[in-house]
Amino acid sequence: MPSPLGSPTSSRSVTQTVNGSHRFTIKGYSLAKGMGVGKHIASESFTVGGYQWAIYFYPDGKNPEDHSTYVSVFVALASEGTDVRALFELTLLDQSGKGKHKVHSHFDRALESGPYTLKYRGSMWGYKRFFRRAMLETSDFLKDDCLKINCTVGVVVSETDCPRLHSIQVPESDIGSHFGILLENEEGSDITFNVFGEKFHAHKLVLAARSPVFEAEFSDRMEDDNEIVVTDMEPKVFKALLHFIYRDSLIDDEEFVGTSSSSMPSVSDALAAKLLAAADKYDLPRLRLMCESVLCKDISVNSVANILALADRHYAMDLKSVCLKFAAENLVVSEKGHILYFWFRLFMDPGSGQPAVSDYSIGAAVMRSDGFEYLKENCPSLQSELLKTVAGCEEEFSGGGKSRSVWAHLSDGGDTINRSVRQQTWENGGEQNQGMWVQLDGGGDGEGSPRQEE
Repeated sequence: MPSPLGSPTSSRSVTQTVNGSHRFTIKGYSLAKGMGVGKHIASESFTVGGYQWAIYFYPDGKNPEDHSTYVSVFVALASEGTDVRALFELTLLDQSGKGKHKVHSHFDRALESGPYTLKYRGSMWGYKRFFRRAMLETSDFLKDDCLKINCTVGVVVSETDCPRLHSIQVPESDIGSHFGILLENEEGSDITFNVFGEKFHAHKLVLAARSPVFEAEFSDRMEDDNEIVVTDMEPKVFKALLHFIYRDSLIDDEEFVGTSSSSMPSVSDALAAKLLAAADKYDLPRLRLMCESVLCKDISVNSVANILALADRHYAMDLKSVCLKFAAENLVVSEKGHILYFWFRLFMDPGSGQPAVSDYSIGAAVMRSDGFEYLKENCPSLQSELLKTVAGCEEEFSGGGKSRSVWAHLSDGGDTINRSVRQQTWENGGEQNQGMWVQLDGGGDGEGSPRQEE
């Protein structure tokens, strides 16, 4: 008699796309023309399906045989990957409000040979003859010398589903909220901090577990000495410090705002800056890094020198590195033509009192800012580090060719203005830093459109 059959099993293979979109705004189209066939302007990279992607726009076309008759648009795999299969959609947006966009899409239609395969990093797919340039320049796609291109990438992924009898969802940890309630209720508190007359009650064990400085301080005090006077920190800063220690997060405070247009006093007075000093004092590396992240978002030509001095003072090494790189990049002017990183600055004309756009480089603006003067007078070692970083950026930007920094130009009276630029603005779900950027890269070959390249 045959043995009974066991329960049948089953599985299911699911192939689908992980989709993501990126809008690429190109301002100053007329300035980008003439950069040369095969030269492109690249968007900021964006992530879809675990891979990095970028949009390449060729104002003079990619195909030398077209003699700049067409503009070209491609989507490139910008990260490491092998045989990445994907669908693409490129849309040139109609800016008249009529909604008559130019769309090239693989979605919602059958492809005879299936999705496109990009074999390795640098492979690209797109259109060498995306749009005839003469028609583009008289169309509703170009408005105020600006083009907008929307790109959607769908990365093909496959997975096998096996039926599961039960599934239990585990919530995120809420230990921080529980400790936060402990701080708010003051239950079982055994230490009091007097900060300029304002009392804060806390728990020695919690503070000692989080900060080696508090641990050492409590071990050196008498058991019945349960009040500590704090004279080097404002009450609101100490409150934010305790909030982090108990909740492991930054306090929700309106003072965590941008300081990009600030002068030295306002940068130093920002809550993030004061909390950075507290993190340094009590040896809280995670809090230090959180404050660095907040301050990093506010780095600008006006604030970089001040934030750099602050980072150096409180051993915020990541923030210091970003400041040095930012300042150095904006002090470098490449004459070779490979990469020109040159920003314009809006400033007041002392004669008329009216705002005007000038060829005034950010490099010179950095050096003439109050913060830079502060560095020269108070932080000579930082000035030396900045010069070393400038030298490294010059070598990187010039590729071994002739390159001079704004520092060198100012020191010998050289001219840093009247240089031509190409403009690009990138967007990724919101407004980002805008500047003058041209990346001159090698051209391609081939014919026809659409086109996949490797």
